[in-house]
Amino acid sequence: MTASVDNMQASNAADSEKAQPESNVQIQSKPSNKRKLLIILAAFMLNFSGCGLLFSFGLYQSLYEDMARKEDNPFTGASSAEISLIGSIAAALMKLGAPYVVAWCKYFSPQRVVFVGGIVYGVASVLASFGKELWHFQLTQGFLVGIGTCLSFMPSMAVPPAWFGKYRGLNMGIISAGTGIGGCICTALICASGSVLSWEPKMAANLHEDNLKHSWVSGSLKVPLPPRKIVCTRKFVAQSLNAIFQSAAYYTPIFYIAAYSKTLGYSDSDGSNFTALSNACNAIGKVGVGFVADKIGRLDSFFLTTLLSSMSTAGLWIPSTLLGATNETSGKGLFIGFTVLYGLFASANIGLFSPALVELFGLEDMPRMTGIMYFLQGAAGFVGTPVAGVLVKSAGSLSSENYLYMAVFVGTLMVASTVTVLWARVEVMLERIEGQKKWLWRL
Repeated sequence: MTASVDNMQASNAADSEKAQPESNVQIQSKPSNKRKLLIILAAFMLNFSGCGLLFSFGLYQSLYEDMARKEDNPFTGASSAEISLIGSIAAALMKLGAPYVVAWCKYFSPQRVVFVGGIVYGVASVLASFGKELWHFQLTQGFLVGIGTCLSFMPSMAVPPAWFGKYRGLNMGIISAGTGIGGCICTALICASGSVLSWEPKMAANLHEDNLKHSWVSGSLKVPLPPRKIVCTRKFVAQSLNAIFQSAAYYTPIFYIAAYSKTLGYSDSDGSNFTALSNACNAIGKVGVGFVADKIGRLDSFFLTTLLSSMSTAGLWIPSTLLGATNETSGKGLFIGFTVLYGLFASANIGLFSPALVELFGLEDMPRMTGIMYFLQGAAGFVGTPVAGVLVKSAGSLSSENYLYMAVFVGTLMVASTVTVLWARVEVMLERIEGQKKWLWRL
């Protein structure tokens, strides 16, 4: 009788193994280099296309401000702050929806989420072409583009880090470089890229087990919050403050580069070229700093890029606003230097954000940390750029001094961001040397 039972159990076990779905077999297989390359390419293209409009919004800001001074158009009489609200809404929503988008990627798969994002992005772009009032553009280029961008951008930040170890900084830098290179809008490109974006096998297995505990309703609505033991740490507070300060400052120079250049005597075409220069430096900085980060430490690189960003703002942009009114040549030189350095290092800081989260909180909690940290960035961005726009002085003639308070505001936020990054770095260092008599120089 016992033998018979044993035989039945063995037979059932064998049948169970045969009944395992093919996806489970694939989950346990080691990802190939070809698959990793596809993940990099797909995430890069999502940044390229999904964030293209947002990182080119400086051109729209300059154009719409010119139109505001003319009669009979959707922007007649609009203030700089009201116009900048279009880009601010899009930038904020791109990250405010992060907790839910990460949850949907976890439950429904990144492919489906990105596909919906591509459709929303395309609809928003078409509707914007029919805009006749300022609020039409705030709704389409702001609200709807922000939602579409969030659905495509967040998967490209949350999914790839688990695929890479040693070269995580470089690969995330390449992926993030898409925001600097991309200037076009392409719904089909977003959907096609999303079709190959999937979770890393081990991460997929863990998420699959967790998903079994929820229905599709709870899986859609429940936000994956970070564990209490992490939230109560000083490094979490430090990194949260960094996310807020950095994001509140980051988009303002990008949105106002073209408009500010005109106060120094540059033409509309020159303003477009400065936006292109900033985006080019954006791409170069993310790849270059990502490569260096894998060599010298991702948290150290994260701190250095934040420090250099704050130095470029305080040391170049603020003096440019003061000197531009009396010494145009000096003002132009300082502004060009700021455009290059801010493009190289502030953008690289964005590319290092996800790798820094892995170093701070570990890979296992990455989806939970990604959602909450990007949410904080989105909330801060929604406030930061509109406030900066209000600080631009209204004057009958264009003057670089009109942007002084904006530059000081951005510089102050970047300095605060630098301090909090250093704080987070020190907290991690103290954790790792606890119980050891060894100083860790590279993190």
